[in-house]
Amino acid sequence: MNRFETFIGLVSQIYKSIQKIKGIEMMEQGLRANHTMCLYNLSQHPEGLTAAELSVLCDEDKAAISRTLAELAERGYVSCEMPVGRKKYRTKLFLTEKGDGAARFIAEKAESILEKGGEGLTPEQRESLYASLALISANLQSLQSAND
Repeated sequence: MNRFETFIGLVSQIYKSIQKIKGIEMMEQGLRANHTMCLYNLSQHPEGLTAAELSVLCDEDKAAISRTLAELAERGYVSCEMPVGRKKYRTKLFLTEKGDGAARFIAEKAESILEKGGEGLTPEQRESLYASLALISANLQSLQSAND
C-alpha cells in the first residue's frame, strides 16, 4: 500500500469507528449521533453558545445545527433565552439539567473510548500523534483555502 492509501484508509476507518460508537452509545440515551457534539460543546461553554458558534465548533452547516438544536430543545436538552428584539440565530443556547446529564454521559464515554483507542501508546507517543494530526489538519486546511 502506498502512503495515500494507508493514510486515507486509516483516517476513514477511525472516523467510521467513532461514528458507529457514537451512534450506539447515544442510542442508549435515546439520542442520535448528531446530537453528540452539540451537547458536548454546550457543556464546555456554560455561558451559552449561539447556533452560529455551534455550527463552527461542530464543523456542521447551519441548517443541520438548527435541526439538531430544534430536536434537542423539543426533547428538553437545551433551552434558550430570547431577549426582546434579538434575532433567533443570535440567541444563546444552554444545557438544561437533562442536557447536562447527557453531556456528562458523553464526556465519560469519550474518555473511555479514547483510553481504549490509545491503549499501548506512551504519553510521548500520544503527544506526538496529536501534534502530527494537528499539523496535517492545518496543512490540509491551508491547501483547501488556497483552492477555494
